[in-house]
Amino acid sequence: MIRKLSGLLFTGLLLAASTASAQDSGAAPRAATAAPESSAPAPAPAPSTTGDQAAPAAAGAKVGAPAAGKGQVVFFRRSALQGAVVWFKVRENGTELGKLTPGRYFVVDAEPGIHTYTAATENTDKLRLEIEPGETYYVEGKISMGLLIGRANLSPADQATFEKVSAKLKLAAPPTERQASAAPDPTPPTSAGSQSRGAN
Repeated sequence: MIRKLSGLLFTGLLLAASTASAQDSGAAPRAATAAPESSAPAPAPAPSTTGDQAAPAAAGAKVGAPAAGKGQVVFFRRSALQGAVVWFKVRENGTELGKLTPGRYFVVDAEPGIHTYTAATENTDKLRLEIEPGETYYVEGKISMGLLIGRANLSPADQATFEKVSAKLKLAAPPTERQASAAPDPTPPTSAGSQSRGAN
């Protein structure tokens, strides 16, 4: 009887040992197959080229480099309520270079040396610039309060000022051959007249 019980106990121990061994061997594949689930971190997204980063490039695209051996002058006028219906022409030695209405700009090539630019409405404003080869100069045109149609003003500016407003500026039409060779601006009328009148 004791021998029989010993045999049964021995058999039970063998079964328990076999079950534990099977469980241990089954856990290993699960641990092995779990490893591939961890992958390398996803690459960071490429930096955006839109928004503020693209703004300087878009603004700079309006003005190219000066011609070889020359400088250039960028005349511009931002949109504003004051003087919105008044325009004026920029001239040098009586020759029209361009017409500045609100929200417009134009670029003039210039030989190195001293240049004097004028703008006239009910007054005549003069701006003297010394041009150097390879350089770009910026001039902002404005209309200030006057007695009749407002006073023209040409003021030195810089590239940063131009770039801030360049997205809202459009290129002014070039003067025709007849307009470019016309006489200097005449004396403005003494009557109030229409405020949409500009200097020819």
